[in-house]
Amino acid sequence: MRKIGLVILVLAIGAALLVGGNFVYGWSAPGPATKDLTVVIEEGSTLTKAAETLQQAGAIKSGQAFLNRARLLGGGADIKAGEFFIPAKASNEDVMQILQGGDTVSRLVTIPEGMPSVMVREALMAEPLLTGDVPVPAEGSILPESYSFQRGETRGAVLMRMQAAMKKTMAELWPGRDPNIIVKTPEEALALASIVEKETALPAERTTVAAVYSNRLRQSMMLQADPTIIYPITRGKPLGRRIKQSEIADVNDYNTYAMTGLPSGPIANPGRASIEAVLHPAKSDALYFVANGKGGHVFARTLAEHNANVAKWYAIRRQRGEM
Repeated sequence: MRKIGLVILVLAIGAALLVGGNFVYGWSAPGPATKDLTVVIEEGSTLTKAAETLQQAGAIKSGQAFLNRARLLGGGADIKAGEFFIPAKASNEDVMQILQGGDTVSRLVTIPEGMPSVMVREALMAEPLLTGDVPVPAEGSILPESYSFQRGETRGAVLMRMQAAMKKTMAELWPGRDPNIIVKTPEEALALASIVEKETALPAERTTVAAVYSNRLRQSMMLQADPTIIYPITRGKPLGRRIKQSEIADVNDYNTYAMTGLPSGPIANPGRASIEAVLHPAKSDALYFVANGKGGHVFARTLAEHNANVAKWYAIRRQRGEM
């Protein structure tokens, strides 16, 4: 009887070790996913709810087995909400660490420098993984940048981050402005920066373009910036044709060919570099600029110099067959 009892004890211990070994092995063994997955864990989900979601997605074989192992071997840290990338064959342990680490899938919506607000709304509405509607934001209230978002997030929440980024940028840059700049408020700075943004795509030219317009404002000259003619017509979208003479003469709150001073507000969403250019313009006496045919501009201090530069530009255009 004593031998029988010993045999039974050995068998029981062996069975326990086998079960325990299987329990531990099931925690670290390759999972059932045959391909990479993304899984969304809703805000406020319990571990039980998360296990159900993971099983339905095919990231784990058994929600209950995952729960049992996680409670004993999972380390005790809370899981996070969001959209998570689960690689193929990820073990239960891998999956738990992913949820606890909170490293969610990064998705981006990009707002280029100089994009008008009507197109910012279109970019948000075109993103199928966002939800809800948004109005056209105030012009100049968006900082052009790439913004991360999560699947199912509201467009309103992303828009708020874009606007908060612009407020933060202006709060940072405005106190450090040059003391004698022509713009007197952050709102004026944004209006002028939006013109600078639309007038040149070359970073090296921004401060000189800003100087030209600052000099014109000081002398009460019209800014005569073509993008300010276009803005009331298209709200900043490309015009797609040449500007008409009637549009050049049109009197409104934006057309700087028909009035002196700044337009009533920004004509686009300027980037940080254009805002900095307006707050720190180049030391230049230039009052004019025209395209040089190489993607940039040539600057002039006098009208005679400018007219000569314009003649050169027209000659280039005629050579190209554009005139």
